[in-house]
Amino acid sequence: QVQLVESGGGLVQAGGSLNLSCIASGSIIRIDFMGWYRQAPGNQRETVATITSGTTTTYADSVKGRFTISRVNDKNIVYLQMNSLKTEDTAVYYCNARGLRTINSRFNAWGQGTRVTVSS
Repeated sequence: QVQLVESGGGLVQAGGSLNLSCIASGSIIRIDFMGWYRQAPGNQRETVATITSGTTTTYADSVKGRFTISRVNDKNIVYLQMNSLKTEDTAVYYCNARGLRTINSRFNAWGQGTRVTVSS
């Protein structure tokens, strides 16, 4: 089993910042991919930012220049630094990790989500 635990969400005013963290634990040989996704009420889950083990990153157009994803490989931690937050960033943010659980088994795990609310 692989578990992901997110933290760092909360209530912030527009223009403010939050730093989300996600720690992966359990039976993990290697994590190849980590990502942040979000889902606002009434909307589908969307990709926010992703990072590979080689630190290649991708960002949704809506967050480019404002959000930064980073990871600490040897600690199985991924961060999402969110600056210049907008009301439209309000959502539940989910962490995702994919990799090798055993020599013959891969995993694709999700966290329980952390709520981010941006007030005007």
